[in-house]
Amino acid sequence: MNKKNKAFISCDEANHSCDKSQYNEAAFWEKLKLNIHLLYCRVCRKYSINNYKLSKIINDSDVVCLDLKDKQEMKDCFEKELKKRQQQP
Repeated sequence: MNKKNKAFISCDEANHSCDKSQYNEAAFWEKLKLNIHLLYCRVCRKYSINNYKLSKIINDSDVVCLDLKDKQEMKDCFEKELKKRQQQP
């Protein structure tokens, strides 16, 4: 691959770099190549914008998850009820 083509990446690579960049896992060169790609690719630009919006919505939400202990208790209760109902005629 010559030097001219190293700056250009495919849409699949751009989307992958966009995802990595979102989680601060992309290297400087990946981010640079992504930004070059986004200059000329409208579809990937839209993907990047939507990806950013989704991440922002998730990070700004007040979702509270159950801890592992509560999840296990719920699972045990469910399995207990399921066994009861399976034993009934």
